[in-house]
Amino acid sequence: MVDFFQNVDPILQALLATLFTWGMTALGAALVFATKTLNQRLLDSMLGFAGGVMIAASYWSLLAPAIELSENNAIGTWFPAALGFLFGGIFIWGIDKILPHLHPNTSIGKAEGFYPNKRKRSTLLVLAITLHNIPEGLAVGIAFGALANGGTEGALIGALTLALGIGIQNFPEGVAVSMPLRGEGMSRRKSFFYGQFSGMVEPVAAVIGAFAVAYVEPLLPYALSFAAGAMIFVVVEEVIPSSQEKGNKDLASMSLMFGFILMMILDVALG
Repeated sequence: MVDFFQNVDPILQALLATLFTWGMTALGAALVFATKTLNQRLLDSMLGFAGGVMIAASYWSLLAPAIELSENNAIGTWFPAALGFLFGGIFIWGIDKILPHLHPNTSIGKAEGFYPNKRKRSTLLVLAITLHNIPEGLAVGIAFGALANGGTEGALIGALTLALGIGIQNFPEGVAVSMPLRGEGMSRRKSFFYGQFSGMVEPVAAVIGAFAVAYVEPLLPYALSFAAGAMIFVVVEEVIPSSQEKGNKDLASMSLMFGFILMMILDVALG
């Protein structure tokens, strides 16, 4: 696979990688064809695991490379990573306040964003997961776009590992959309459609991120840390609370630990 990707344009690499992550979202959503409900403990453990993967990916695949690329920064090695990380969180916070969306396992009265009550519950659920997938797509796109500036084989493996990790954590996100809809009486086909649709934004965000850094090299450390900040905001604001709100705090926390360890091993061993 590495040999194949080495001969492909970085922007196309990002697109192909996020088609995989989108596919993993669809795979999770496809569970509605097998069952109408999913054990809450299992779902919470999957969400916790996803949070651990995202935290580990934010550091090893994004922040650490951003710091390495900033060694000659006039202000300080820390500056691009700190600034990008902060603005990544602010960006998702801003979208969170504007985009109408509803988090899984919550009533429509708790929907967020402008004019949330004028929209269907299914639409609000999809928009919530779509919001989460924006930084994931950006992260993959930026990682592959960086290769346009003379990336090494190790950097390529790191980008592939990031895509693999995000793909793994997209599986429970697909479940988190499709299962609640199925439980409310929506047909299996529609529940699956809405669940997989939430991942469609990742290839779009990936291409945008790849274009941005492939042709504006000085943006790279800022862009990497921006994606990291956006992902961490999503984990803290939604993924961790969602995994613990049904009382399975210890299970979700240990699952997060295992997700973090797995992503750390993949990134360090392969990247």
